[in-house]
Amino acid sequence: MNVPTAYHSTQARLLAEPRSWLVTGVAGFIGSNLLETLLKLDQRVTGLDNFSTGHRRNVEEVQCLVTSDRWANFQFIEGDIRDLNVCQTACAHADYVLHQAALGSVPRSIQDPITTNATNISGFLNMLVAARDAKVKSFTYAASSSTYGDHPGLPKVEDTIGKPLSPYAVTKYVNEVYADVFARCYGFKTIGLRYFNVFGPRQDPNGAYAAVIPKWTAALLKGDTVLINGDGETSRDFCYVANAVQANLLAATTDNDEARNQVYNVAVGDRTSLNQLYTCLGEALLAYGLGSTQSPQYRDFREGDVRHSQADISKARRLLGYVPQYSILNGIRASVPWYARHATVSARDAG
Repeated sequence: MNVPTAYHSTQARLLAEPRSWLVTGVAGFIGSNLLETLLKLDQRVTGLDNFSTGHRRNVEEVQCLVTSDRWANFQFIEGDIRDLNVCQTACAHADYVLHQAALGSVPRSIQDPITTNATNISGFLNMLVAARDAKVKSFTYAASSSTYGDHPGLPKVEDTIGKPLSPYAVTKYVNEVYADVFARCYGFKTIGLRYFNVFGPRQDPNGAYAAVIPKWTAALLKGDTVLINGDGETSRDFCYVANAVQANLLAATTDNDEARNQVYNVAVGDRTSLNQLYTCLGEALLAYGLGSTQSPQYRDFREGDVRHSQADISKARRLLGYVPQYSILNGIRASVPWYARHATVSARDAG
């Protein structure tokens, strides 16, 4: 893959001048990918996680992928962002904060809105206060495409949103409102990244709230029937995790004043239906001699889901220099070897 110019410059600058980073949710899917990239760039990283949705195995896998010298630059804190003291300790020596910790999933928020609110709003506010008081250089946080709610327009543009369709969407919108208020009241600048269906290695395929790509991939590897919500024509802007990592590093280190105190779409700028996704996954697995060719099974639409989603990424291109390196197809091809290994290990452990 060709590395975009702005991202290449950012990586070179970080290698030349290592910084201290805090990654919350470091044992999660995106957090562990951020950790891997930062350590490979010789950065000093503190990671915070309570393992409510993240896994120790994700951090352990990163340890296996970096040198011992680089791993020595990592410090882990087990704790919860709902505890202000934990947030203050984690932020104490950070130059940059990448706040990924949250309780994700639309269905989970519908089942348990109170815990979702406590983590995603109260926890977020704790992190804002702790980072502000620690005088960090930048605070970059995981926002969400769910903020667009019921607005029907495509592609999605940052300054035009609709009404939220789930408690989760409410919490992620409140994050943006709080970030904006902190800029107005305290001069504390932040950047929010509205992720669109990020996928890739270390994304958990198990559990009731697993994302569609790892869940379907695991099913295909086992020869199980894939269940599709609705008619399969629901579409999403699927974004490989390396694109999200790029956006985080560009946002955190930007020296463009106009780029700060903003929210950005992080996606590819394309749209793939669930039916198309099923075909892509099947073909990618078959290319490795894996998976099955059986037909999927359709069921009712899922409560709280939007019908179509596609991002306009021109703002991130213009102000951050963000250029996605991976299309959905290239991202799936890059992910398949990891999922194949994971399925093999899971089967061996089960036996």
